[in-house]
Amino acid sequence: MPLWLREYSWRQSGAAVYLSLPVRGLRVTAANIFCTERYLKVSVPPFLFEAVLYAPIDETNSTAKIGNGVVFFTLYKKEAAMWESLAVANVNKEELQHLRENAVLKAHEKAKEETEAKKVTKQEHKKYALEATMKLEEAERKRIEDLKEQERQKVTKELELWRSQQNDVEKQKRVQKNGELHEEVEQLKEKKREKINKTRIPHEEISKTKLKDTKGRGSSSIFSENLKEEQLPAPRSAGTIKINFTSRVFPTALRESRVAEEEEWLQKQAEARRTISADLSELEDLKEEEKNPDWLKDKGNKMFATGDYLAAVNAYNLAVRLNNKLPLLYLNRAACHLKLRNLHKAIEDSSKALELLTPPVPDNENARVKAYVRRGTAFCQLELYAEGLQDYEAALKIDPKNKTIEKDAEKIRHTIQGTVQNS
Repeated sequence: MPLWLREYSWRQSGAAVYLSLPVRGLRVTAANIFCTERYLKVSVPPFLFEAVLYAPIDETNSTAKIGNGVVFFTLYKKEAAMWESLAVANVNKEELQHLRENAVLKAHEKAKEETEAKKVTKQEHKKYALEATMKLEEAERKRIEDLKEQERQKVTKELELWRSQQNDVEKQKRVQKNGELHEEVEQLKEKKREKINKTRIPHEEISKTKLKDTKGRGSSSIFSENLKEEQLPAPRSAGTIKINFTSRVFPTALRESRVAEEEEWLQKQAEARRTISADLSELEDLKEEEKNPDWLKDKGNKMFATGDYLAAVNAYNLAVRLNNKLPLLYLNRAACHLKLRNLHKAIEDSSKALELLTPPVPDNENARVKAYVRRGTAFCQLELYAEGLQDYEAALKIDPKNKTIEKDAEKIRHTIQGTVQNS
């Protein structure tokens, strides 16, 4: 049975009621106090204080202060009036039970309304925060696009200015070259005229002598006519012919290379770069450069360099979905999986890269070495040292001068020997 707290004191004004309830030796918290507009209860088991108030109060603004063994209530009246007593007198058990149930029901309804109001307010705040974030992102995106556009316009202007300067230089060179050619032609013509004049003088003297000899004979000479200057075509203009030789893609000499394998490798790479899956639904929201596997590979390389391995894996994943024939995509993604300790995926990507790096030619030696080393590293981290050693030895066959791979292979051999001895 509860022990009723009967000792209390109260006073009032036209607007409020002040109630002081002694609770010495009891630990009272806010959870022990229940108050509605007509019902007030303080329950600290086994002690209980209960009162059906004389008139309704404003429970929202009313307060309770706990301290120094006293709970001090300030109850604000809904209507300004003087109460005859703090609680209603002569309340039977049924009425008291009814008041309790109504008070509890109203408290539950009020708590539910407050919860719903808080939920609505939280949703509004979340919506506002989302809209603000979207506005900030849109502003940042617009700023970046403006910077890109400004940079593009700047580069375009610089390119046009450079082209204009190049055209001016070419025109000046052309004019200068034409002037030099004209001067050379004039010099050659002058030399030709001088040569013709020198040959003309002896002919004229012979002609005059023959004319004197034939005077009086009534005959005419064919040399009596003036000699006409011989018309010769201008000399050809001088120039330089540039000869370019087709460069070899592979560094090995022709007598040492395997032409068929090299041509097959080049053809496979060319076909792989032309193979792009353009029917992906994700491509609809991507920019044009983001649909390029090479651009995505460079993006993933930059993210890997900054330590953002998950983002790099995402970039390589999209690039692989666009083009699954490029071995470097699998090779770089294997490096990311090693950093993220996804060892089985690293083995799968390294194996796929080795499948695509065929036929083995000097141009893909470096990539094959990396693929073997990364797969061997993943095997060793899975404690499959025999498989890892095989991959390291395969890498050494390709690059026997690599001291780092040789040292790592030696460490794996010692590990295997130690494991055998311990067993």
